[in-house]
Amino acid sequence: MKKAAQVYGSVARQISNPRELEANLLLDAASRLQAVKDTWAGRNDNLDIALHYNRRLWTFFLSSVASAENPLAADIRQNVANLGLFVCRHTMQILADPRPESLGSLININRELAAGLLGRAA
Repeated sequence: MKKAAQVYGSVARQISNPRELEANLLLDAASRLQAVKDTWAGRNDNLDIALHYNRRLWTFFLSSVASAENPLAADIRQNVANLGLFVCRHTMQILADPRPESLGSLININRELAAGLLGRAA
């Protein structure tokens, strides 16, 4: 599987709007998690791959909002950081105790944030 930064870079070349790019990556991660939830087979490679992809994406977002060059307002950066930390902690909880219903919050966060980035209600 490609690293999140590589995926980000390849999609960025196809989409000129950074908000749209981020929204599409979040929706892709949500779709992967939803597919695992819909075909739940317990802890398996598909779960691990989907969680790893989502965590890498959020790690990239965390790195971005921590950068001094980030143009977002401080309160927005803090909110994204808080969400990112929750995603990372929740991912570790899912890995420790895999249950399909645990994926719902990660899926919803990604979809809601993507909808906000695209300027529409989820």
